[in-house]
Amino acid sequence: MKKNSLLKLSCLITFICLAFYAQAQDSIPKPPKLDEKGWRQLFDGKDLNGWKMVGPGSRYVKDGVTGSHGGMGLLYWTKEKFSNCKIRIVYRMQKSNSNSGVFIRIPIEPREPWMPVYYGYEVQIDNHPETSNEDDHHITGTLYSLTTPLAKPGKPGPEWNVMEITLDGLRTIVTVNGKKVTDYTEGQPVPERKFDFEPYHGPRPLAGYIGLQNHGDDDVVFFKEVAVKPLAKK
Repeated sequence: MKKNSLLKLSCLITFICLAFYAQAQDSIPKPPKLDEKGWRQLFDGKDLNGWKMVGPGSRYVKDGVTGSHGGMGLLYWTKEKFSNCKIRIVYRMQKSNSNSGVFIRIPIEPREPWMPVYYGYEVQIDNHPETSNEDDHHITGTLYSLTTPLAKPGKPGPEWNVMEITLDGLRTIVTVNGKKVTDYTEGQPVPERKFDFEPYHGPRPLAGYIGLQNHGDDDVVFFKEVAVKPLAKK
């Protein structure tokens, strides 16, 4: 094949690849515009300063979001514990449905990824847990294996979701896309453990670390925002 033909073929392949990339980017909806007043960003869309990875897998930052490779691991904010505040998470699933979670009330800095599962609370991200023979105690916006959803407003990928978690003393409230999914206060009845990977039941600290789960290569969730806001004084 002549050099000119090779050059033309190379240019054609490059053009096709760029066209597919542009089409893929256009298919991703723009994230919602949210009120920024009073909110402090823990993830700036540029790097993971202040965060630490524990367990298998890794996290990266690209185009203003953090994605993940491998798992199951945990990325947690190292600089402080949180209580009596709101936590806002903006995320989207890579596939129509993907599995991840937001950890709250982690009592101590985790050294391995299962510790927050057992001793903190995981706010689940998984719109269809029945695919893994689990039930509504494991659906988006619930406290993993502890509560059932008041609503199921989680959107499939690649649409964006906005989750707000309110830590108010012993009470934990979770909304997803403006609809309340969980309203739980320590001491309320909870179901018995069904699986060995479910958390131990018992009290959690009022203040704890927060983290993001990377479940595995088949369950990628992209996080656009992790922000906190103190509760108004009563």
